[in-house]
Amino acid sequence: MSNLARAAWSQARRLATTIPGAPKNGVIRDPLASKHDFPFINCKRFSTLESQANEGLIPPELLTSQTVLTPDRVIGQYADLVTRVTNFHDEDKGYMVLAGDVFDVPIRKDIVHRVVRWQLAKRQQGTHSTKTISEVSGSGKKPYRQKGTGRARHGTLRGPQFRHGATMHGPKPRSHAIKLQKKVRRLGLKVALSARTAEGKLLVFEDLVIPSHKTKNIVNYISQLENMKKVLLVDGGSIDDKLKLATRNLCYVNVLPSIGLNVYSILQHDTLVMTRDAVNRIVERMHTPINR
Repeated sequence: MSNLARAAWSQARRLATTIPGAPKNGVIRDPLASKHDFPFINCKRFSTLESQANEGLIPPELLTSQTVLTPDRVIGQYADLVTRVTNFHDEDKGYMVLAGDVFDVPIRKDIVHRVVRWQLAKRQQGTHSTKTISEVSGSGKKPYRQKGTGRARHGTLRGPQFRHGATMHGPKPRSHAIKLQKKVRRLGLKVALSARTAEGKLLVFEDLVIPSHKTKNIVNYISQLENMKKVLLVDGGSIDDKLKLATRNLCYVNVLPSIGLNVYSILQHDTLVMTRDAVNRIVERMHTPINR
């Protein structure tokens, strides 16, 4: 960016003598000092030069040809969204309204970070353990007399400086869980769902019914979907046995009931597929008052 600004500035100085009204010595004054010399935009450390239709101040080779995509709507307005409902065969099953206070909340990366830290800390087993000097096996007898041997004085062979000795200040079984408010956990799930919705990576299915337990069925269904690397299937109630058998051998397809939907699982998968029943249950859970 700095090279681009420097090249644009040099080009403007070279062309300053050919522009009507420019200083004769070729020196361009500070853009903030005059509003009629050149149209500049000052942004922190960089200064960019705007090109007008009748003035070729910026050479074409310095302009990027990359297309800049802008979202169709403003994210985080708590507006109810209407989405299409399909199934594995991409058949039209109608439409569904997604609650704006669940699927269209402002994106908060700090909230997602706190929830993920809470999840990963809480799932640690904490079974690590080491033996202290009172727990390690060995005799408590003084190995040799105090004085006269020329060696360092010791009272036991179970100390940490000996082989098979104790471990000082080592880990002991404990819980790594940290506290996090329920409203923050709930907000983290809303932010994760809103992020997938804004990316267009949330699909709503009528159901997750498959004809058989063969893995090739799921492989064919997933291959028909576009731009999908890892998919999370969320059903409302318990997972069907056929779906479990069909997906357990695929590393890029996982299934969860709606009660087990969490922020970390959503972030691990680039595409989220939820049934109509799962969406209703999640919205109901988000609207349930928090017991304090």
